[in-house]
Amino acid sequence: MRFAVRVKPGAKRDAVGGSWDGPLGTALVVRVRAPAVEGKANEAVREVLAPALGVRARDLVVVQGERGRDKLIELTTDPPGAADRLASLF
Repeated sequence: MRFAVRVKPGAKRDAVGGSWDGPLGTALVVRVRAPAVEGKANEAVREVLAPALGVRARDLVVVQGERGRDKLIELTTDPPGAADRLASLF
């Protein structure tokens, strides 16, 4: 399963929720405290999204947009209910 996210690095707190109409379509908004340097924000996105979707961080892969705010994330496993959890976050 693939889905788009819009990352807001340098936020006051980590959070997942909301939608953003961007170049990859409607994207899930992910706020992370990590700065956008040396892949720290990408790793933080995986760490914040994992519990929200009920998966491990290593099951999430950034397949597009490693250096930008708009990213395409792939969930490499298909746990039951993951699609419903994702839909509830928008």
